[in-house]
Amino acid sequence: MEFLKRIILTGIFILFISTTVLAQNNFSNLQEAFSKSYTLEAKGNFKEAADQLKAVYQENSYETNLRLGWLNYMAGNFKESIAFYKKSMDLFPYADEPKFGYIFPLSALGRWDEVIVQYKEILANSPNNTKALYYLGTIYYNRGQYDKAILNFQKVVDLYPFDYDGMLMYGWANLQLGKKKEAKVLFQKVLLNKPKDASAIQGLALVST
Repeated sequence: MEFLKRIILTGIFILFISTTVLAQNNFSNLQEAFSKSYTLEAKGNFKEAADQLKAVYQENSYETNLRLGWLNYMAGNFKESIAFYKKSMDLFPYADEPKFGYIFPLSALGRWDEVIVQYKEILANSPNNTKALYYLGTIYYNRGQYDKAILNFQKVVDLYPFDYDGMLMYGWANLQLGKKKEAKVLFQKVLLNKPKDASAIQGLALVST
């Protein structure tokens, strides 16, 4: 019986060592693939960079799927990029990071309604995310939906009162809605941030007409 116990314990120990070595080897290969992908990306070789990660691809690796989403986007493979970003979101459904990434290929394909959905999901999770607020506001503004746009820009400025981008677009949204007094104050503040800003100068000229 004692001999049998020793055999079992020896087997467990060998299995543990083998699993540990395998895990270490897998990580080393993954780390090397990531390292090579960064070097290739810096040279603009996005497809080759993606190929490095595909060679060691594991479907349950959030980091690998996220990076493949980015590299395929940069390579112009938008549909493949979307697929990898979707896998990242499935693995970490509450994370904002893959949603922001997912927006890149959607925007490149002009799928703006889906982009809006993603920004709204980000804001549902992170209501004060100024990046999502600003870009969602910009989409609404470009669509002529100034009543929706102004709410997003207002929140950006509430959180960052001297932010150039927020103040400028908040000013233009106010102007489009006929709120010239509010727009004038905002354009003036923009010129305190960037004294020769052409867009703010143009806005002030329109306010005065």
